[in-house]
Amino acid sequence: MISREEVVRTAGSIAAMQQDDGGVPWPEGHVDAWNHIECLMAMSVAGLAEPVRRGYEWLARNQRADGSWPMKLVDGVPVEPGGETNHAAYIAAGVWHHHLVTGDRARTEESWPMVKAALDYVVGLQTERGEIVWERDAQGRASAYALLTGCSSIHQGLRCGVLLADHLGDPQPHWELAADRLAHVLSAHPEAFADKSRYSMDWYYPVLGGAVRGRQAFELLEREWSTFVVPGLGIRCVSDQPWVTGAETCELVLALDALGDRDRALKLFSDMQHLRHEDGSYWTGWQFANRKHFPHERSGYTAAAVILAADALLQLSPGSGLFRDIAGTSVFDPEVCGCAAGTGSRLPEGL
Repeated sequence: MISREEVVRTAGSIAAMQQDDGGVPWPEGHVDAWNHIECLMAMSVAGLAEPVRRGYEWLARNQRADGSWPMKLVDGVPVEPGGETNHAAYIAAGVWHHHLVTGDRARTEESWPMVKAALDYVVGLQTERGEIVWERDAQGRASAYALLTGCSSIHQGLRCGVLLADHLGDPQPHWELAADRLAHVLSAHPEAFADKSRYSMDWYYPVLGGAVRGRQAFELLEREWSTFVVPGLGIRCVSDQPWVTGAETCELVLALDALGDRDRALKLFSDMQHLRHEDGSYWTGWQFANRKHFPHERSGYTAAAVILAADALLQLSPGSGLFRDIAGTSVFDPEVCGCAAGTGSRLPEGL
């Protein structure tokens, strides 16, 4: 386990990466909204208010009229202009987390229009069955398929958005319905998603995002535990490579913590600390066959995942329960999605 002081040091390593315009980039230089928001959440835990403020200003400046963000920006210029739905949805998780940590209602109210636009963009790309396609391209065309990891993260964003809406007295029942439908598809319709099963994220993200909990969640994690978990090192990013990654390991820690499986969460968190650098940053991964860091970089999103996992385990901030508390409670009627009739997915009119 790491200390509060070490968490602050790790947050400082993220702040050191922040660009002049407020964006928090990947090691290769581009910024995307999802990883940027995760880094802001981590810095919020550590109390780094000024970098967080600048980061949310970056999001406000770069949000488009339809509520989305460009998939990748370099120096503030879109280089991949499509709008990913999971990027847009994560703003709700970030703003709700910031509210929990700081209690700053004025800042939350200021961010509310940004959240509303983003989540309305997201639910506008939900199919008849309930999955949400992964992007709308630069020409305005909706993608033909959905991603399980992305939809699991979207589920969390929608649940956080509902909590925000209720807290601010501006209920958005269509978001709650969208989350219920999405949770059903995530738990009951694996055929709805493109096959990315070699990636560990597709294994644990339905639990992390709150769509699958209870006995079904434990059974899901047990199914591929030996495939992805490397004792003493962390978890693999992909099933067929001797490569463990810190961000994925810490996300699994968060999923386990959300289930109350604290012993395994603590063990995995301890196991991945071999990736910690002396300056508080974290190597992205470790290729354990060649015994080399791979890729040879220390990434902000890895440091952010470490901080969020440490917060969940140590309860360092009022936002430490974010991942535990976002599971839905309502039950979606399978008849509505066509389970009984075996109907497939169909894009909404106009997409």
